[in-house]
Amino acid sequence: MIQFILNNRLVQTDRAASTTLLDFIRYDENLRGTKIGCREGDCGACTVLIGSLKEGKAQYISATSCLTPLANVYGKHVVTVEGLNLPEKLNQVQQAMVDCSGTQCGFCTPGFVNSMSGFALTCSEPTVEKAISAIDGNICRCTGYKTIERAAAKVTEQLLQKDQKNPLSWLVANSFVPDYFLTIEERLKEFQSDYSFTGQIPIGGGTDLYVQKHDELHDMDMDYLFDKKELNGIIFEGNQCKLKSSVTVSDLIENETLLHAIPNWYKYLKLLSSTPIRNIATIAGNIANGSPIGDFTIILLAMKAQLTLTNKENVGRKVMLKDFYLGYKTFDKKKDEIISEITFEVPASGKFNFEKVCKRQYLDIASVNTAMVVSLNRNTIADADVSMGGVGPIPKYLTETSAFLIGKELTATTVKEAEQLLQTELAPISDARGTEEYKRLLARQLFFAHFITLFPETIKIDNLL
Repeated sequence: MIQFILNNRLVQTDRAASTTLLDFIRYDENLRGTKIGCREGDCGACTVLIGSLKEGKAQYISATSCLTPLANVYGKHVVTVEGLNLPEKLNQVQQAMVDCSGTQCGFCTPGFVNSMSGFALTCSEPTVEKAISAIDGNICRCTGYKTIERAAAKVTEQLLQKDQKNPLSWLVANSFVPDYFLTIEERLKEFQSDYSFTGQIPIGGGTDLYVQKHDELHDMDMDYLFDKKELNGIIFEGNQCKLKSSVTVSDLIENETLLHAIPNWYKYLKLLSSTPIRNIATIAGNIANGSPIGDFTIILLAMKAQLTLTNKENVGRKVMLKDFYLGYKTFDKKKDEIISEITFEVPASGKFNFEKVCKRQYLDIASVNTAMVVSLNRNTIADADVSMGGVGPIPKYLTETSAFLIGKELTATTVKEAEQLLQTELAPISDARGTEEYKRLLARQLFFAHFITLFPETIKIDNLL
C-alpha cells in the first residue's frame, strides 16, 4: 500500500506505484482543482505542493503532478488547491489574485495559487523577484501576466512581516494556510522510513520518462530511486563536488557553496526548465536522457565531470562524462548499471560561463547551448574546457578547441582562430529548432560570448566582428 497525507487526510491506496499523482488526485480522490493541461510539465496547471521531512522539519516544494509517480510521494504531504482553502474566507494568496484581477478563465489559477503558497511556505527573505520566480512554471493564456505579477507583489509585501522564528505559526495566524498544517510535521514522522519500491527499470524524478512513455509505464517493472538515502547528497572535497544521483537541479541552484564559488550560478540554472521541474528533475536523469542539448550535461562536460556507474552487485566503475556518449542515445553503460555518483571540479577561479539560446528565454529546450571553464596565468590561457550542445548527435566536449586554447595569449585573434577550429568539430543538422547554418552561427556567437562575458576588459565585441 502507498500511504501519504493528501491535504488533511491520510490516504492509503493499492494503485500501481507508476500511477501519476495527477490521475490519482483527480480520478480517485475527485479533487478537480488540479487541472490536466499538457501532461508534460510545461503548463503548470497541475502544480501541487509536496512536503517531506528534512532534518526533522517539514519542507515544501512545488511539483508538476502529471510527472510525479505515486511512489515518489510515499510518506509525504501532498497539497492541492483544495487543501489551501480556509473555512470561511479566501486565503491571502487567493485574495491577492482576486484583488489584482489575476484570473480570467480560471483554468491555470489553482496552479498559480499553489506555487505562490509554496513561496509563502519556503521564503526566508521575500522579494517580488523571488515571488515571480516561484511561478515561472505556470502558464496563463488570458491575463498577460501583469495582474498575476501584481498579486505576487501584494503577497510579497505581506510576507515581509513574516516571523522567521516561527514561520508556520505566522502563516496560519495570518491566513496563508489552514491550521492543520501545524500538525503535519508530527504526522509525517509516523511513516515508515525504509519503505521502497524496487524493480528492474530505474527511474528518478520521472520528468523525462513520464513525458516520453506515459502510457507504457503502467506495464513496466520500475525501481524508484528518488528518495533512496544512499543516492541523495552533495559532498565537497577540496575543489571537487560529488553529487549522488538523486540530487535535483533545485538542490544545486540553492547550494551555498556553489552560489559562493561560481558567480551567476543562480542565473545560469534559472535557464534550466522551471521551478516545479527543477524541484524533481535529477541530475543523473539529465545525463542518462542522452539529449544532445541536455543543459546540465553541457555544464558538467565543461567541468570535467566523472560518472560512477554501479551495477546490481554494487560494483562500481568510473567513466569520464565526455566518454560516456558513444552515439545518439547510446552510452558506455551496461543494462544493470545506474549512475550512482557524479564528480566534477568546481572552477577555482570562478571563470565559468554558460550560454543558451532557445525560442523563449525560460522553460524551453535549447537550439544551441554551451559552457566553458577557463583559467589564466597572467594573460596566457593556462587551461580551458569547452562544451556545446545542439551541434551533433551527442552532447559535445570540444576536445580540439579546448586543447588549442591552452598556452595561447588571451587576445581577440586567439578567440577568432579557436572559433574557426570549433566549427570543424561541429556537425549540426537542420531540424525544428533551426537550420544547420543558424546553429553554426549560434555556436560562433555563443563561443564569443564566453570571452566577452568573462574578460570584458580584454575581449571586446568590436574586435571579434
